[in-house]
Amino acid sequence: MDAFLEGFWGFAGSYWWLIFPIMGMAGGAGKAWERAAKRRHERRLETLRVKGEIKAAQLAARGTVPTREQKRRADDDERAASRQMLEKLFAEHDEITARWLDYELDVAKLIAFPAMSDGRQPLTAAFLRAKKTADAVRPESSDATVSESEIAEYLDAVGNYAVAFDVAERDARRVRDSGFSEDERKRLDRAQHMLAVALDDAATQAERNVAYKRVREELDGLILLSDEAVDALKKKVAGELAAPRSTGTAPEPGASPGRGPLNSGEH
Repeated sequence: MDAFLEGFWGFAGSYWWLIFPIMGMAGGAGKAWERAAKRRHERRLETLRVKGEIKAAQLAARGTVPTREQKRRADDDERAASRQMLEKLFAEHDEITARWLDYELDVAKLIAFPAMSDGRQPLTAAFLRAKKTADAVRPESSDATVSESEIAEYLDAVGNYAVAFDVAERDARRVRDSGFSEDERKRLDRAQHMLAVALDDAATQAERNVAYKRVREELDGLILLSDEAVDALKKKVAGELAAPRSTGTAPEPGASPGRGPLNSGEH
């Protein structure tokens, strides 16, 4: 016991900074795990029910030599059960990924909840690892030939992916920009304000271009925007105002009529 306590306090002394986020997330993480455990339990019950029906049919035919047609039907039933399970797992997997991409591609959300894009945050890093695992064990399609153990592995991976995202999202919404200094928070506020101007269809294209550039400058060194997020923002800034007012050919995304490209002068 003394050795255990000594090891525990040694760990706590080295990683004291983890105590506060762990304490703050204990309740939310527990609820997230409960929800994920319930989802996995329901999926397993459904899988057992379908397999039970197949097994009952096999037992009913015991004592007789199954015909080729009976074997074919049994195989079809088993494939149908696997396909049904995989389709449900694919839907859940894709839903979580879509929720994550909603943060990755929405600059306003990234500014409001920067921890969701910061892989240095322990909970965000754990979510990204869970995503990588779920993506790696995902079968190619619902018609793919997979074993029971592979389906079980994918089921657990999707469940862990769901939990990790819920926990990371809750923490990101809790901490918001508290990890930044006062000056950095002011920069985030300015970026959020300029983003509103950049997306305001009442502003001129020149005003929106300048606001877009200011957003990039304020976020430089604070939040790393993905290429996809930058492309999505460029299209919104260049298209939302230009489309209804243009009389000729619509400008290319990122450019304005009679002006240089939107990203001219970017870092």
